[in-house]
Amino acid sequence: MVYKLHREGKRIIPTFFIILSALLALFHFIIPSEGYWLVLLTILDISAFVFWLMVISFFRWPDIDVKQNENHILSPADGTVVVVEKTVETEYLNEKRIQVSIFMSPFNTHMNRYPISGDFIYNKYHDGKFLVAWDPKSSTDNERNTIVIKNDKITLLVRQIAGAVARRIRWYGKEGDKVNQGDQLGFIKFGSRVDLFLPLDAKINVELDQKVRAGKTIIAEI
Repeated sequence: MVYKLHREGKRIIPTFFIILSALLALFHFIIPSEGYWLVLLTILDISAFVFWLMVISFFRWPDIDVKQNENHILSPADGTVVVVEKTVETEYLNEKRIQVSIFMSPFNTHMNRYPISGDFIYNKYHDGKFLVAWDPKSSTDNERNTIVIKNDKITLLVRQIAGAVARRIRWYGKEGDKVNQGDQLGFIKFGSRVDLFLPLDAKINVELDQKVRAGKTIIAEI
């Protein structure tokens, strides 16, 4: 699979590099390069390099071939399914739905994709707390962004949720746009969680703890 560097990382990656380089230069200036101190400096150098590689990995962008299908709801995120349950969605739909939540770890890509094609009919950003993403209250209490997409078959609510580390949510569409299944929906810097609220008659194809891929895994069929 070919990976590109996502635009959201083009400022953060150099910034982290400069900060880490400055810290390492300071350590090398004040710590003697001999004996056990040399071992400590080597550990610091390796740790900083590994951390910088992890930062780069947060912003990788997989170039994939999305197979669009109007009867499929594709995964909006890479990660692990942490919730599959019936609930009542109260922000926009105001009805019972099946909630499927996907947790993105630091090792997943963090770009989100549109699960269906249709009209972008609703968008609202909410300030909030930064609870860990697997906390049930994170869906309603955390910083989050809600998007609703509608087509002839379904009205689908997608919610991007920030977690204890992720505190920057980005989305690229606006109300009135036509969006295509598999295209970029947005980005949650350093990961977190994405919730889907599906109709009760949707056929769910995933289960708890299942690994899913954005634009590839079929979450449900309608």
